[in-house]
Formats: sequence, C-alpha cells, structure tokens
Amino acid sequence: MNNAEHDPAALSPLVTEALRAADFRRATFGGPVRGSTVCPWRRVEARPIELRGERCMQFSFFDGKKHVSRNYRVEELFLIIPEVISLGFSAIHLEAGGEEIDIRVTKKGKLLIGRRKTADNAVSPELSHNRAKDVPLPEGQANRLLETMGILTRAGTVRPTMRAKYTQINEFLKQLTHVLDDADLRSLGRPIRVLDCGCGASFLTLATHYYLNEVLGIPAEIMGVDINEELIRKSVERSERIGAKQLAFACGPIGAAAMHPDIVLALHACDTATDDALALAVASQARLILSVPCCHHHLNESLRAGGPTEVLRPILRHGILHERAADLITDAFRALALRIMGYRTEIVEFISVEHTARNVMIRALRRMVPGDRDFVREYVEMKRFWGVTPYIELALGAEFQKHFVTDS
Repeated sequence: MNNAEHDPAALSPLVTEALRAADFRRATFGGPVRGSTVCPWRRVEARPIELRGERCMQFSFFDGKKHVSRNYRVEELFLIIPEVISLGFSAIHLEAGGEEIDIRVTKKGKLLIGRRKTADNAVSPELSHNRAKDVPLPEGQANRLLETMGILTRAGTVRPTMRAKYTQINEFLKQLTHVLDDADLRSLGRPIRVLDCGCGASFLTLATHYYLNEVLGIPAEIMGVDINEELIRKSVERSERIGAKQLAFACGPIGAAAMHPDIVLALHACDTATDDALALAVASQARLILSVPCCHHHLNESLRAGGPTEVLRPILRHGILHERAADLITDAFRALALRIMGYRTEIVEFISVEHTARNVMIRALRRMVPGDRDFVREYVEMKRFWGVTPYIELALGAEFQKHFVTDS
C-alpha cells in the first residue's frame, strides 16, 4: 500500500466521491477521535441500499450499546458526509469495486491515504435493505452457539457490544475455510484434530468446532488449552450447554496438551506463548497453523540501536516506534523460522484495525522441504543485523538448530 499526505480540506470531497461511485460497497468511520470534539458514537458505517427502486445510502451509528440507522438519498450525501467527518474519527475505510482505501488522520491533522487493489472487482454491491451477509455464521437467524456465547439475541440479532467479536469470529472462519483444501484436511479419513493454544474464553474454539462439524460437515476433534482455570471452567460450561461432542478443554501450559494436532490455532496468545504454540505445531508436524500474535515483550526488551542498527536510532529512541519495530521484527523472525522448518508461510491482515489493533495473522502450511539454504541465510543475516536471538529459535530447539550447522 502506498501512503501519501493530503490536505484535510480534501477529506470530504474524497469520501463523497467514493460513496457516490456505482461500485461503492462499504465505508467505516472509527478510531480515536481527533481534536476537542465530543463524539457520541464509537463507530459509523455506511452502505448502499435500494428503497422503492431508488439507490440510497444507509448510515449506521454505533455507541457500544445500541445502533441507529438512517437512510439518505445520494443527493443528500453532501450534507451527511461533512457531518460524519466532523465527528473527528481518525480512521476511515472505504471499499469500492476492486479497491480499498484507508484514510488516517494524524494527531497533527494530516491525512495519510493508502490504496490497494482487491480481487473482487467484479462483484456488484449488495443493495438489499435487509441483506444476508456472505459470512460463515450469518446474522438474522437463530443460532444456539452464538446465543450461548452472548453474541446473538434469540431473534438472531447481533448484540451491539458484541459486534466486534462477531466480526472477528467470521473473519477467522473465512481464513480457516480458505486454506482447508490447500492443507489436504478434508480427506484424512478420520476426524481433523485441532488444538487451540491459549484459548482464553474459547469463543473461537467453540465457533471452529461448530463450523467444521455442523456447517461444513467435516468431523473434527478440538481441544482448547489455557492456564486460566476460571476461563477453562466457563468454556466447559458453555460446551455442555450446547451439547458439543468431540470438544475438550485442559488447564495448563501449551506444551502439556495431550493431542497430536493437524491444525494449531494461537489467537492473541501473549508474548512467547505464541512461539510455544508454533513450536508445538512444528514438533507435531501440524499441517496448518493460524496464529494472531499479541504482546511482543521478549524482543522489545533486547532490541537496541548499535552496530549495524545505529542508523535506526531515530526510530528506536521513541517508545511507540520501538515497540512497533519489535512487533514487526518478531513476526518476521517467526515467519522465517517456519519457512526453514518446511512451512509455506504468509503474514496477512486478519481483520480490520477498527476491530482490533492485533490484526496480523501468521498463516502457515506444511508444504515445503525443511532447511532451505536461502531462508537459513536470511535468518542468520537478520540475527546479525539486529544483534538478537528471538525466542522462536529457543522454542524450536535442536531440530531448528541443526539447519545452521554449516552456517555457524
């Protein structure tokens, strides 16, 4: 994505032009509020609809407890858009045709605009007033699982305070579906074994079990493991309430899980717990890894400006930039280590930043021969440049180290 600075005065015309486009699909206004504006809303969304044969625009205003929807004719956009922009949101996401536009307003009032092409440029926008979203677990119909988790009402409506969690679950299930066939997981001749490391409240554990077994009809055995005894107890209670079979939970460290998994999940496992989950997946020869890291404290504490990195002192002297640099470097080491261990690894955006700041997913498939010398050299050069030893190296242990014998 290419970013460029723009004059704030251009914001309203830019957004108006995007919403007036025939292929406009969605706009989201969110993020921290800039300036002294007192904003009554946490998020505003806009989408095209059709009312009585006329193309209109529906704006939905969310305050965390409820939402209010208002419909406007296209000719009225020049009135409502400046009103929404005046609320002071710092992040705007626009989707139209084959392009997504991300707009950020800095603390100094500058606009940073990024554009990227998408693969669905041939898809026409959905104009139905009460649309059925193309998501794994759609809204608008009763679902015992989502109701038990407190996400849906009995009528099938998403509770306003759970909208972000509902979106997160569906986006995760999309990612899972996208790589099931690539990992050859539909034709095992036995149930898929899934291990959720650091499962927490187990929303994604329960959703994955339900989606694989009940929606896709793929037999799956799933275990969630976490060190928080209270969360595990609540997870067991929820699974019993929905009558889930082939679903188990264990309280303890990640390495104590009694399962040889085909899929390893690690979503928001804190700091080095992510590395422990990745190492367990590699040791188990799991076919698929889906990990959304969180809290990169280990490398953040050892990252310093000096030697080759002296030139980066202007970045590393600032706490927030130092922290973000550590995040990026840690995940780059993780992805490279997985490649060395025979995994085709990608780092992708899991979900829009409007829902969670921790939106980077490491997606890995065991599809390659371990020990690729080019990846080994890249890893050695990265370590030499940054002067650090990432925890993933320690977690992977001797099986990882043997690939470096001739490079030491």
